[in-house]
Amino acid sequence: MVVTDIADAAQFLTSRECRGGGVRTGWAVRLVGAKEVALASRDAAYRDLLASPGINFPDGLPVVWVMKLRSRSLRHRAHRVRGATLFRTALDSGRAMDVRHFFLGTTPETLTKLITATETAYPGLQIVGSWAPPFAPLDEEFFRYGAEVVTQSRADVVWVGLGAPKQDEAVVGLADRVDATFVAVGAAFDFLAGTMPEAPLWLQNSGLEWAFRLGSDPRRLWRRYLIGNAVFLSIVVRRGFGRKMVRHGDPFGTVR
Repeated sequence: MVVTDIADAAQFLTSRECRGGGVRTGWAVRLVGAKEVALASRDAAYRDLLASPGINFPDGLPVVWVMKLRSRSLRHRAHRVRGATLFRTALDSGRAMDVRHFFLGTTPETLTKLITATETAYPGLQIVGSWAPPFAPLDEEFFRYGAEVVTQSRADVVWVGLGAPKQDEAVVGLADRVDATFVAVGAAFDFLAGTMPEAPLWLQNSGLEWAFRLGSDPRRLWRRYLIGNAVFLSIVVRRGFGRKMVRHGDPFGTVR
C-alpha cells in the first residue's frame, strides 16, 4: 500500500509527473478495501494483479487500522484514501492545471447524470470523453476499443467505475496500452451522479460505511459485506496484528 492522504493522492494523480507526456505507459491506480484483501487471499490471479505495476491506496478504515497495528511508524501517517472523496478532490484541484478527465464505466444514463453533476459542481472542469462499456466480461475488444477512445480524447486521468475486481483488471490492462492515469473508483460514479445514496460523513469516518451501504442495497451487497468482512477478519486473526504479517503472499501488500 502507498501511505498518503486524500490531498496528496489527488495532487499526485493530477501532477505533471503522473500525467507523463508520452515517455512511458500509463499508471494503474487501485483502491484496496476489506473486500479486495479478502478476494486476494483466496485468488492468486487477483493477488498477482494487485502486485503488478501501479499504485494501491488503502480504501477502507479496517485496512488502515491493520496497517497502523502492524507498523508503529504508520500510526500517524496512514490514512484512508476513499474513492469518492479522491474523485471529488482531484476533479476540483485539477481545474487549476487544466487536467483532462475521462469517465469509463456504469451505464449511459448514469454517465449523463454524472457529467451534468460534476460540471455543475466544478465550473471549468474538462471532461473530454466517456464510455459505458457493455455489461460483459473484459475481453480483447474491450481493451482495444477502450484504448482507442481514451487515446483519441487525449485524457490525462481516466476514472473507471466497473466494480472490483473487474475495474482493477481494466485499469491494469488499459495502462499497459495508453499513456494516461487510470483510477478504479468503484461506486464513486453513482454517488456523484446521485443514483445511489452516500453514507453520512460520520459513518464514513467511523468505519461503518459498509453497514449503511448494506442497508441501502442488501440483496446485492449482503455477500460482499457479511462474508467479505468475515474473511477479512479471519485473515487478520490468522496472520496476527504485528509485523509478522509482512511476508510473501500477504494480501495487504508491501507498505511503502
